[in-house]
Amino acid sequence: MRAAVLVFPGTWSDGDCVWALQQVGIESRRVWHRETEIAPDELVVLPGGFSYGDYLRCGAIARFSPIMEAVRRHAEAGGLVIGICNGFQILCEASLLPGVLMRNESLQFRCQDAYIVPVNQTSPFTSGLDADRGYMTPVSHGEGRYTADEATVRMLEDSDRIAFRYGTLDGRVTPEANPNGSVHGIAGILNERGNVLGLMPHPERSCEALLGNEDGNAIWRSALAAVGARV
Repeated sequence: MRAAVLVFPGTWSDGDCVWALQQVGIESRRVWHRETEIAPDELVVLPGGFSYGDYLRCGAIARFSPIMEAVRRHAEAGGLVIGICNGFQILCEASLLPGVLMRNESLQFRCQDAYIVPVNQTSPFTSGLDADRGYMTPVSHGEGRYTADEATVRMLEDSDRIAFRYGTLDGRVTPEANPNGSVHGIAGILNERGNVLGLMPHPERSCEALLGNEDGNAIWRSALAAVGARV
């Protein structure tokens, strides 16, 4: 597997993502937002940051970048796409995922460790994860409160499209573990086919033991194993 790490004006987590992918053996390249091509075998990563300064709404301008049409085609063809933090916001603004990321319930920017508990067990990003534990993935956002109408949330739950909820190390989903007030503690969701993941916490910040934790690598390894199983 190779990865295409997208870079918009204001993206700052592309280097972290390249480094994290390297830890699990995934070769990656940076793709400037004005480019228009993505290879069929590439994992597309939309990293965190403040694309276009987060003017209007987070991700609202980035959705119109030329590369996003290639991302749409890639997703429709079954290619793997993951949006992290600002990348999640961009995927929602581009209607590749439902719902929206709103201002944190606290009205504060939150930068802290958090645990996410896998809910879905069948997507390429989650099939290799343990549903009985939490994975430490730091959050760093001011607009991370996942919000959708009741019908959309019910649809996500009924169709097993909630990828992660905020929880504890031992796998309990609790209100106290929710850092931003996301509805039903949602930390990440999937598209209908399960090949597009939007995730608010940062797995690339938990990628090596030297920094104290490498839980985030489990998501990359799960995707890597899923692609290997297809071949």
